[in-house]
Amino acid sequence: MKFDKIQIRVRYGETDQMGVVYHGNYALYLEMGRIEWLRKLGISYKSMEENGIMLPVVSLNINYKKSACYDDVINVKTQLKKTPTAKIEFEYEITNENEEILTTAETTLVFIDVKSNRPVKAPKYILDALEEKKITFL
Repeated sequence: MKFDKIQIRVRYGETDQMGVVYHGNYALYLEMGRIEWLRKLGISYKSMEENGIMLPVVSLNINYKKSACYDDVINVKTQLKKTPTAKIEFEYEITNENEEILTTAETTLVFIDVKSNRPVKAPKYILDALEEKKITFL
């Protein structure tokens, strides 16, 4: 699994009066892509939290190239940049149905121990899953 791709249909409530996706909603699309990428790896945010690990976003960089509009079907491609340490980094590409790039983005998240509220190394079960699925990096 080099990358994962999900499809989303833009809902009316995600747009402004011009029918264009409000810029803040792209962070939600990235989260949806990231959650599904992890789920296909066999890991859920819920299970991580139940095991005492939070994964907050500490960096978000979005480059808007073209607008997505109401009722468009967009594709969110999510890819891991490198082996996780105390942080995990993703790259994204959002395209429309014609495969035109609408947005590119990067996020960095940090593994946080719930009890100490301090960064910790990536859990072994995540590293094992990456190895088992033979995940390749950029």
